[in-house]
Amino acid sequence: METKKLNNTIEAALMAADRPITVNELDALFTDDVDQPSKDEIRKSLKHLTDDYAERGFRLKQVGNGYRIYVPEDYANWVAKLWEEKPPRYSRAFLETLVIIAYRQPATRAEIEDIRGVSVSSKITKTLQDRGWIRIVGHRDVPGKPAMF
Repeated sequence: METKKLNNTIEAALMAADRPITVNELDALFTDDVDQPSKDEIRKSLKHLTDDYAERGFRLKQVGNGYRIYVPEDYANWVAKLWEEKPPRYSRAFLETLVIIAYRQPATRAEIEDIRGVSVSSKITKTLQDRGWIRIVGHRDVPGKPAMF
């Protein structure tokens, strides 16, 4: 296999991988090829890519027994902005429900609806439970056995 095609194939595999890739795994990519590169050629290609990336915004590094493309710390401040999470915005109904449960605990859905004057969305109580902000502590001993939050 010609060197440029080998370099490009290894580079594509490393870019697509979400974990370090070993030389054996890179070797396995070429098992069906007629002109399969040797492991030494793969290592030479990895060395060439490491040298080629030395002056770029990303690097190739051996991690454990595999290789991985990563962003150096010099550029971490800018790249991290791609994954910044915006703080969630909570609706008035969501916050009112949370406040009523916190103040009147334990409270049933009917009590919350009575205080608010409107029905409580099951999505709101589910979201509060999923985040661990409220939990069901039991069931009231009345018809329907409503959950107490």
